[in-house]
Amino acid sequence: MAADISFCDGCMTVRLGGEIDHHNAGLLRESIDSSAERKLPNKLILDFSKVGFMDSSGIGLIMGRYRLIKELGGELEVIGASPQIKRVIKLAGLERLGLNVG
Repeated sequence: MAADISFCDGCMTVRLGGEIDHHNAGLLRESIDSSAERKLPNKLILDFSKVGFMDSSGIGLIMGRYRLIKELGGELEVIGASPQIKRVIKLAGLERLGLNVG
């Protein structure tokens, strides 16, 4: 699992790749959270364009980052999700949070 983190004008973009499962979700959480807590972005974008698989650990990853960015006064956006990943997100009910999934 790869994650490339970049910052621009108060926006933190995390480009994810590979699979998000219980084996790597913890490391991703730590990396994203520590960067967000240092930089205090007003927007966090999780780019799923290169994610081929995501299980419930990916839902936990999204939920935790949603809570973190809300605590920091920002917003979360999920982009590049495949139809399969969008389906997992929808089944988990994350859209009810007003989460922008594109």
